[in-house]
Amino acid sequence: MSGQTGRATSPLPRVLSIAGTDPTGGAGVQADLKSIAAQDGYGMAVVTALVAQNTLGVRSVHVPDAVFLRQQLDAVSDDVTVDAVKTGMLGTAEVVRVVVDWLREHRPAWVVVDPVMVATSGDRLLDADAESAMTELFALADLVTPNRDELRVLAQLADARTTEGIEAARAVARRWDVRVLAKGGHDDGPSSDDALVSPDGSVRVFRGPRVATTNTHGTGCSLSSAVATLVARHGDWELAVGAAKTWLTAALRGADALRVGQGHGPIDHNALVRSALPTPRLTEAWWADAAEVLDETLDCRFLRGLADGTLDPEVFAGYLAQDVHYLRAYEQHLAAVAAGSTGDAAAFWTTASEGCAAEARDLHHRRLAGSHADDPVHPVCAGYLAHLADAARQSVDSGDVSVLAAAVLPCFRVYAWVGERLGTAPVGHPFADWITAYGDPGFAASSARATELVEELARRADPALRGRMARAFRQSVAQELAFFRMPEQLGQPEQPGHAEQPGEPV
Repeated sequence: MSGQTGRATSPLPRVLSIAGTDPTGGAGVQADLKSIAAQDGYGMAVVTALVAQNTLGVRSVHVPDAVFLRQQLDAVSDDVTVDAVKTGMLGTAEVVRVVVDWLREHRPAWVVVDPVMVATSGDRLLDADAESAMTELFALADLVTPNRDELRVLAQLADARTTEGIEAARAVARRWDVRVLAKGGHDDGPSSDDALVSPDGSVRVFRGPRVATTNTHGTGCSLSSAVATLVARHGDWELAVGAAKTWLTAALRGADALRVGQGHGPIDHNALVRSALPTPRLTEAWWADAAEVLDETLDCRFLRGLADGTLDPEVFAGYLAQDVHYLRAYEQHLAAVAAGSTGDAAAFWTTASEGCAAEARDLHHRRLAGSHADDPVHPVCAGYLAHLADAARQSVDSGDVSVLAAAVLPCFRVYAWVGERLGTAPVGHPFADWITAYGDPGFAASSARATELVEELARRADPALRGRMARAFRQSVAQELAFFRMPEQLGQPEQPGHAEQPGEPV
């Protein structure tokens, strides 16, 4: 059944790379698979050689037994329909012959040969006998994609009058009745133009800017596998080459930012894909991580009673008394974030701190009307405050308020989220003013702004700091749940062995 399924038409081009490896991921089958995926293809790989290489050069090459190579190829073709093949490093004449024999039996619609003879670093990757055997492979190919040095070798094998440029490519194309992509990456000047040369001598030039980077490791592998994928989709070589060149230019522009290796680093295979996608938001990842806790929060008895008006007013008053304890400390933490911020961010956090003080003074005091003034801090409230105090200590020790900002954010986000779900209270609802405060559009806007500011801090942070921010946020969300569950416990004696621990959700 699996074989029948594999031979059905696929919405994605199924592309097989037959090539050597690169343990640093910039060239060989590793680069091919990245390129195929970047063109939204399904990549497969058969390994011809195990290459010990990095961005500084090739150290050694191990060629597995040719029988095993054929077993790999047959394992693919016995099961999966291959829409396109790209060949890369083949290494020896024996390997070339195995690939040629397999292609004669299972030739897909599109075959791209990257005649990997000379690496970008200058290392020779194909022995002399294999160079001669490659001519049999060209007879089965639709497109050959040599770099400048490889084109010279092929032109010599074709007995061309020149080994340079388009005329050399024409000689190769005519000699083996194959398209040749003569690449301009190694030339000089402001542009890097590629020429697609057909066996009849016609030429289509694909122009593009030269990208100023030394990180070009694996460009040949990457381009050829991209073309193989795209031609299997479009059914047209010129469309495929043009789209692949646009993609490669973007990948070269992003190469320096990768910071991979000390020599000629790799290109950024995902640059164009990434530019088409929305930027992942770190704070949204934190929020999604807390989904289970948030569901429990909305389902707690306190919020259900608040929403339907059945909450005991005395229980609500006890909750407000704890909220006053919380807000007095929260005000100071917001002020600390403001002190460690600048510009508009400092102004926002300062305003939030002042608003927090007003909230504690006005709404709570009006609701409490002097009652519960002597209520001690409940252990759950103390646990939440201890967590915030710990985040504040981290910020003082590091001179960076990022962790504290992440820790105070859930008070904004959870309350705004709860308000959105509680909706509007009907006329006469006993807790209408409180529900209105939850769902106030101004508070929702403040929550959104606080989220943006923490997002900016998280983006600037290194992974270690970002991890501390995520954990501070997660713990605060858990403390919000504990705080909403707390009212049902107010006034009840603690049960031995069941006392809530500060800093832990209940």
